[in-house]
Amino acid sequence: MEKLVRPVSMASLFLFFCFRLAIAGHDYGQALSKGILFYEAQRSGYLPSNQRVTWRSNSGLNDGKTSGVDLVGGYYDAGDNVKFGLPMAFTITMISWSIIEYGRQMAAHGELGHAMEAVKWGTDYFIKAHPEPYVLYGEVGDGNSDHYCWQRPEDMTTDRTAYKIDPSRPGSDLAGETAAAMAAAAIVFRRSNPAYSKELVAHARQLFEFADKYRGKYDSSITVAQKYYKSVSGYYDELLWAAAWLYKATNNGYYLSYLGNNGDSLGGTGWAMTEFGWDVKYAGVQVLVSKFLMQGKTGEYAAVFEKYQQKAEFFLCSCLGKGSRNVQMTPGGLIFRQSWNNMQFVTSASFLLTVYSDYLSSARKSLQCSAGNIAPSELLAFAKSQVDYILGDNPRATSYMVGYGSNYPQQVHHRASSIVSIKVNPSFVSCRGGYATWFSRKSSDPNVLIGAAVGGPDAYDNFADERDNYEQTEPATYNNAPLLGVLARLSGGHGRYNQLLPVEVSPPKPLVKKANSVPHHGTANAPASTSTEIAIKQRATTSWNHEGKTYYRYSSIVTNNSSKTLKDMKLTITSLYGPLWGLTLLSSGNTYGFPSWLNSLPAGKSLEFVYIQAASPANVAVSKYTLA
Repeated sequence: MEKLVRPVSMASLFLFFCFRLAIAGHDYGQALSKGILFYEAQRSGYLPSNQRVTWRSNSGLNDGKTSGVDLVGGYYDAGDNVKFGLPMAFTITMISWSIIEYGRQMAAHGELGHAMEAVKWGTDYFIKAHPEPYVLYGEVGDGNSDHYCWQRPEDMTTDRTAYKIDPSRPGSDLAGETAAAMAAAAIVFRRSNPAYSKELVAHARQLFEFADKYRGKYDSSITVAQKYYKSVSGYYDELLWAAAWLYKATNNGYYLSYLGNNGDSLGGTGWAMTEFGWDVKYAGVQVLVSKFLMQGKTGEYAAVFEKYQQKAEFFLCSCLGKGSRNVQMTPGGLIFRQSWNNMQFVTSASFLLTVYSDYLSSARKSLQCSAGNIAPSELLAFAKSQVDYILGDNPRATSYMVGYGSNYPQQVHHRASSIVSIKVNPSFVSCRGGYATWFSRKSSDPNVLIGAAVGGPDAYDNFADERDNYEQTEPATYNNAPLLGVLARLSGGHGRYNQLLPVEVSPPKPLVKKANSVPHHGTANAPASTSTEIAIKQRATTSWNHEGKTYYRYSSIVTNNSSKTLKDMKLTITSLYGPLWGLTLLSSGNTYGFPSWLNSLPAGKSLEFVYIQAASPANVAVSKYTLA
């Protein structure tokens, strides 16, 4: 199957522009639905009763058995039948980030539940793959034997050896990315499934400790991965990436300090990138840290975080063609990085452009490029141009999302879609027989792989729709993951967004009757610490609308339940985005003490402080106190 791409004649740019004029626009909501559906075709393990891709069936049911561990489940990465841990974890991180930023838009299209199911299918597997604090299974199956065969997942006869990392065979990049995925997913499930969210955080913490304590590249330990998912960038970026997501998930200052203290030594403030993907995470880290900076969550590391932001903006300016070292573009206007599955870089860059556009807009700032100041709307417009190209606005008028539009790839390089469904014909498909009977067929796939974003065209917008053209016709889970967020954002129209406020992912409507993340007046909603000695209660006392935004006044009551006088009290308050009255701000940034007119609180007495913000209540915790 190692075969050079056979180029086809390039369509004229005249045709391209005529097509652009003729097209009425894209249904981003429909593309979002299809893009999420793709993940059900990639499932391994026992398929659930609500499985919508009905031409698939159970597969990989003995995965991990020979190693004494249950590794049934997870996702096949692309058109093959191997479960590669590194790209799978990146996929889950990016679907989660898409939900965190644009879950409301997904919910509006009825797709939030499906997106959350896609995340949980991955994290359920990661929990199984992490049976001990310093053990993580990072691959099931072998790419070499798998690529020798062309079989449905349901017929697999290839080797299903499970490969792991541990202290003697470390893999900081794999453990770090999996920690990031667990932490990001924990945010997704924080409201709808808090117990599961806490479980994910616990795994993420352990995996980060494992990654940082026992350092090494995972493909030096799992050497069979080198030919397929080689860790070229090393593991420094994954350590920072995991720390950023753990800080976002926990608000624990340790992870903020890690980003501040290690930004220079691990490359977060030094690497100026022109790509972002499953291997190279620096641009993603830099954008996340830039968000922390714009939210005022820097502590003592503002100067370091500003250096992260400079590198984030280098990446974004490069994508826009406004920087000192710009990305390559095809004549038709698509970002081009490499001939093999170029689409992964297009969708990942488009996502970062989209979220950063909203961050800048929320902060009322512009992007600083060597070509001048760029308005946030220009970033979003460019991301939209990339998505529109994928959906059909290109010289070939081809949709590179299977099943979207009327002209999309028919011969996808994908074992399951290219072989008749086992439910239609249960006859066994042998290893080499699959190549002879199904791979070599020149007709359309018997199963339409709806929603799959394939590798895409070459540097000159050429594309050959042929099954053996794996560089262009093979899909991948990590192509779709960031695309979901952009599609959700575009489907939401041009309303104002404030992505610097805390975004709580409400449970999808079918799961609960009520999904309002903001408390009603007079109801308690206290993300605060309460003990037998010091109690904190919060409630919203009033609300009002201003310029289309709802603001809330929150009252917080601190009560000394002990029999002694409370002195030297310090409160840590995070997720605070508005003004606060009734406490004194101390030097550390998010630590508060008694107001200037009060230096102690007698037994049984209370003090009140209030704050206003257009968001859910802040997180309030007692970090220090003395009873005398």
